[in-house]
Amino acid sequence: MKPQPKPSTQEVLAGLVERVTYHNEENGFCVLRIKARGHRELVTVIGHAAVISAGEWVTASGEWINDRTHGQQYKAKFLKASEPTSLDGIEKYLGSGMIRGIGPVYAKKLVRAFGEKVFDTIEAEPERLREVPGIGPVRADRISAAWAEQQIVREIMVFLHSHGVGTARAVRIYKTYGADAVQIMSENPYRLARDIRGIGFKTADAIAMKLGIDKTAMIRVRAGISYALTEAMDEGHCGLPTDELVPLAEKLLEVPVELIRTALGLELTEGTVIADSVGETPCVFLASLHRAERAIADRLTWLANGMLLPWPWIDPDKALPWVEERIGLALAESQDAAIRLALTSKVLVMTGGPGVGKTTIVKAILRILAAKGMRLLLCAPTGRAAKRMTEATGFEAKTIHRLLEVDPQGGGFKRGDDNPLECDLLIVDETSMVDIMLMQALMKAVPDKAALLIVGDIDQLPSVGPGQVLADVISSGAVPVVCLTEVFRQAAQSRIITSAHRINQGFIPDLSAPGADSDFYFVPADDPETAVPRIVELVKTRIPKRFGLDPIRDIQVLCPMNRGGIGARSLNIELQAAMNPAGERKVERFGWTFAPGDKVMQIENDYDKEVYNGDIGYIDDVDPDDGELTASFDGRAITYGFGELDTLVPAYAATIHKSQGSEYPAVVIPVMTQHYAMLQRNLLYTGVTRGKKLVVLVGQKKAVAIAVRNVSGRRRWSKLSEWLASKKSNDPDNREDGLGIRPV
Repeated sequence: MKPQPKPSTQEVLAGLVERVTYHNEENGFCVLRIKARGHRELVTVIGHAAVISAGEWVTASGEWINDRTHGQQYKAKFLKASEPTSLDGIEKYLGSGMIRGIGPVYAKKLVRAFGEKVFDTIEAEPERLREVPGIGPVRADRISAAWAEQQIVREIMVFLHSHGVGTARAVRIYKTYGADAVQIMSENPYRLARDIRGIGFKTADAIAMKLGIDKTAMIRVRAGISYALTEAMDEGHCGLPTDELVPLAEKLLEVPVELIRTALGLELTEGTVIADSVGETPCVFLASLHRAERAIADRLTWLANGMLLPWPWIDPDKALPWVEERIGLALAESQDAAIRLALTSKVLVMTGGPGVGKTTIVKAILRILAAKGMRLLLCAPTGRAAKRMTEATGFEAKTIHRLLEVDPQGGGFKRGDDNPLECDLLIVDETSMVDIMLMQALMKAVPDKAALLIVGDIDQLPSVGPGQVLADVISSGAVPVVCLTEVFRQAAQSRIITSAHRINQGFIPDLSAPGADSDFYFVPADDPETAVPRIVELVKTRIPKRFGLDPIRDIQVLCPMNRGGIGARSLNIELQAAMNPAGERKVERFGWTFAPGDKVMQIENDYDKEVYNGDIGYIDDVDPDDGELTASFDGRAITYGFGELDTLVPAYAATIHKSQGSEYPAVVIPVMTQHYAMLQRNLLYTGVTRGKKLVVLVGQKKAVAIAVRNVSGRRRWSKLSEWLASKKSNDPDNREDGLGIRPV
């Protein structure tokens, strides 16, 4: 064997990459095993490369080091990779999993068929791939498309890397901009912050600085204003007071305030943002959100003022006894009054907590109107909420996205004002979690002659997206509101429901040890060090053993926040390790490990795949050969390329915000003083009301008390309530009083 050079001797090393032991896509750091010229045994090389695959030929300059743990290694200061030319290298390169559709088996077949011309064949004559046994037209097209994508993704990665930026988002950038990605990023890197989730203003700014864009350049300052407003949107706002926006942009951009005011003037002139006021406060809104709020107000008012009901007059004195018989329930006075109002209203809002009979009212209205031959549509924001609605009423409910028929090409909806829904009554459930943009799309699609019933719980958290639709509609007084408060006897026997109502009324729930058949428990833990193992033990062993529940599918840990030792991120790692440790078939991407059996959550709407923010699925398989992961969502198998995995996160633990609209057989909620910033009454109330059979709070009584007392909840800057109030009819009949019904 040739003796290795002495440490710290500069040397050029060249050879074939046999294996990529490790490659961090964010910073390019890699550990390679190389069959180097002049070395009999494989050499370990450490260095940085934007993209690297087995089979590539690398040239490196650097020095030998003796690592205490790993022995002798070559530390490359410079690393250049090129496409392989030897047949062995080509086979390794193709079989490395970099191209979806080609694993080691097909790599061997392709090299056998086309030899050194294989790359040219894939690129220029893809139809010839079908000469290879086992490759049909579908796989041939996939290989050809994946090759083209890979070439551009590599270009994007090299561009980002050369500007000191991590490369993990390269696939997403390619999917957004296509073949023109590098040109678009060069012309205006700030588009990255606007268009690519996961890339912030600071990343785009770093590229801009490298490209020589000046700190005071107008393109930068204008982008900073939009960015500040987008950040506010992530907090639920539709706009921001001008007095908050300007200092925020000043802090972000570190430029004089006069420049910001000039840039703001240009953005206003161009119509990207709109100046308006909320009450007496001057604000700046993102134009799309401002238009959406205005459109909702116009449409809702127009529908509410429609004189003709879609159904002939129904005599409630006959209909109510008839429906009681059909559903096998005696209606309470408040329910009776609500149904009477629903049968005479074009638009009605119904709100109330758990156990107050909202579902019974909806069921009764549906049965009465179905008997009259009315066309009925039911929808909810999430798949789980729609499923629950179907089970509770016996009528099919769809997600809002499915109801509006997503158009994957345009990203919008096929249903709208030019192609309205076909119904006489539309019922929207869990409306507290519907944001401004989705509500606008839904309002556009409601037919002129239809009636609308909006159902939700005003005391729950507002939507994750911008706006506070349900709260604004109720506070405007523009439409009649049924506010149900009476908890029915059967529901009152559940400690989950009584605890939820106590929390909502500002009282600490009973945290003492309950009887054996209780559905609500408090487990004390004074610090995260105690709480984390306790939560893992509860989920993995104690709850499944005691209640016969599946630890992964039936039990959901819900956290007030993502960050911290007892946040959703940290607990996900602990629970994943305890309940589904990864085996050989796994993939590590975007800071997470994914393996078969893992519970995962989709964290952004994907119209092509028809999976939406908050949907929960389970991983069926991870295929390193094809570079794909398959997960099942409500029985549908969805395929993700490894580069798309930034839209998935493990979901053993999730934030309470993400759980809206969902119900789980059992929930475990850590409530610690470490969560101080997030401890609010509506957060705890929302978390507790997610549990169907069991709720376990883990933490400190003091933290529960803080949450119950804190009703501050940050104000959301929106204008919907104001617009609705300004349009409402002065007709006194527009607002009705009745048993259990009050205008809010």
